[in-house]
Amino acid sequence: MEKKDKVKAEEVKDQKEEQTEEKLNPDDIVKKHVIGAMAVGLVPLPVVDLMALTGVQLNMLRKLTKSYNVPFLQDKVKNILATLIGGGLPVAVSGIFTSLVKSIPVIGQTTGALVMPALSGASTYAVGKVFIQHFESGGTFLNFNPEKVKDYYEAMFKEGQQVVSNLKTKEESK
Repeated sequence: MEKKDKVKAEEVKDQKEEQTEEKLNPDDIVKKHVIGAMAVGLVPLPVVDLMALTGVQLNMLRKLTKSYNVPFLQDKVKNILATLIGGGLPVAVSGIFTSLVKSIPVIGQTTGALVMPALSGASTYAVGKVFIQHFESGGTFLNFNPEKVKDYYEAMFKEGQQVVSNLKTKEESK
């Protein structure tokens, strides 16, 4: 009996989470994941932070696909993320560089803790905005072309830096 009750409780919990996710609009999904990405940027271990950031962005895209009723293809999405973020090479290199700087005792860890959350948040914001635009125009992962959205990604990254800065200011004023 206990096993059945646990399974039933988990099903109810999953249904509640799905209902909550459905109520969030796409911009709220992005904002929530920007905050998560900023937190991941604080992870003191080089490269681990980048892996965790990828996880946050994959989760964001999974939730966005639910909002737009688009199939989520995890392997395809991983490749798209790598291409999209790698396409903005200065941004990608700065993220990798900042992550690796964390391996330098004290100075590197302090620098990484100050810079990585902002880069992670801005990158996540840009990815989210690119896919919101793509899904709203009827696109899917199968017809996504990272080259066509490169300029928009870069513009959204800059906008994301401002959004992250505003989030930090709000948190500091609390």
